[in-house]
Amino acid sequence: MDVSVGESVVLPCQARHDPLLRGTFTWFFNGARAGAGDDGAHFAKVGGSASGDLMIRNIQLKHSGKYVCVVQTAVESVSSAANLTVRGSPGPPENVTVEEITDTTAQLSWREGADNHSPVTCYSVQARTPFSVGWQAATTVPAVIDGKTHTATVVELSPWVEYEFRVVASNKIGGGEPSLPSEKVRTEEAAPEVPPSEVSGGGGSRSELVITWDPVPEELQNGEGFGYVVAFRPLGVTDWIQTVVTSADTPRYVFRNDSIAPFSLYEVKVGVYNNRGEGPFSPVTTVFSAEEEPTAAPSQVSARSLSASEIGVSWGAVPWKPSNGHLLGYEVRYWSSGDEESASTVTVAASETSATLGGLRSNLAHHAAVRAYNSAGAGPFSTTASATTRRPPPSRPPGNVVWNTTDTKVLLSWDRVRAAEHESAVTGYKVFYRTSSQRDMQVLATNKTSVELLLPIGEDCVVEVRATTDGGDGASSEQVRIPGITDMDARGSTSAIANVYPVSSYVPITLCFVANALW
Repeated sequence: MDVSVGESVVLPCQARHDPLLRGTFTWFFNGARAGAGDDGAHFAKVGGSASGDLMIRNIQLKHSGKYVCVVQTAVESVSSAANLTVRGSPGPPENVTVEEITDTTAQLSWREGADNHSPVTCYSVQARTPFSVGWQAATTVPAVIDGKTHTATVVELSPWVEYEFRVVASNKIGGGEPSLPSEKVRTEEAAPEVPPSEVSGGGGSRSELVITWDPVPEELQNGEGFGYVVAFRPLGVTDWIQTVVTSADTPRYVFRNDSIAPFSLYEVKVGVYNNRGEGPFSPVTTVFSAEEEPTAAPSQVSARSLSASEIGVSWGAVPWKPSNGHLLGYEVRYWSSGDEESASTVTVAASETSATLGGLRSNLAHHAAVRAYNSAGAGPFSTTASATTRRPPPSRPPGNVVWNTTDTKVLLSWDRVRAAEHESAVTGYKVFYRTSSQRDMQVLATNKTSVELLLPIGEDCVVEVRATTDGGDGASSEQVRIPGITDMDARGSTSAIANVYPVSSYVPITLCFVANALW
């Protein structure tokens, strides 16, 4: 029999004997009883007691050899033998050696490994470097290496890179295990062939030209002594200015000279070199020199109080000129009276000419100044504008919140809030409310101490009241829960409802009432 690795086969063994005698079948493989030891999982007798057929499952190369079937009765025994050949993919080639190395080629040789009963039809070469992801197929001459050839030239290698090689043999069964790797060898040096990518630049401080690029990877540097040649010239000028950057990892070069006009166009390119010579330059691109920081301050700066903790600052746009490049935004510096050393800053976009400053102390003068900035830096500050934050809102909440319902109307009333001497005067009230069918809290403003609302039948409502002042909203009253309206009149107050209808927290519900003419 002739089979391939992984197949399952049946070796038949049939015998005729006197029916009065009982026959037994026994198999031997290469002189030992078949199926003994750890190999028993591959062997099984099939066909029942009257047959001696032997099945070999998932056959392996080790199962090649001589099989003997022995049939024995009480009076005599007979046997029959057969040879089984298992063919598999080739074993690994041996002794892979690099015979000769250049900057881009390597000459390899190797010895044939076990063919596993099927002649080798071809070989393939794989290569690995510190920069590759695992083993990669290599390009060879000849492109197709037949089974009788044990040498090949690997081409298209990178100069000055360390390589390992291995060889894989194939036959009609398939590809075999790869050989052990060759010794590591480094290709010879050569002049670089790849310029840096993403050449750009711009920004920096006044009188600077900043040029940037993506450094060339080590595997493309082609040798020792790698560096960059940076060339640049003002747009419209014929001659190039060149300088050398000796570090292979450097991603930028800054040229500083007082003659550089602010925000002017330059043509730039970056080349490469190493100990073996110079390589190509990148394509020419244009880069702006550094901008000039703003020279003028914003005008018409003013400040006004918004609340007890906020002031608003506004200003006119700063005059601009081409040498200033691109305005990035404005910086607002602010501080409270007598505490300029602890000043804070906020920035806003170039399109904005106002800012709201929050988190301030109440009833206190605050000062602010504004300046413009770009990539080169910030300009001078404007004149200072001042505003005094308002007095804080009342700390006492509206008390004695009382409600009455008749039909579909809810009348809500509360005690007037009296502001303390240091607090802002009360200008009105806000009623916050929502029902069990809605999520968002709604707000109703009034200058009285009562409101009349329309309440959908059957829906509970949660209500709270706050005083309003120029300094902001005051403290909130306790939450009042108004049960859904029925046919009967009802009334309640903060204290009564706290006992009968407690509200432990806001449940996400939605606005239930519609105000009458007081809205």
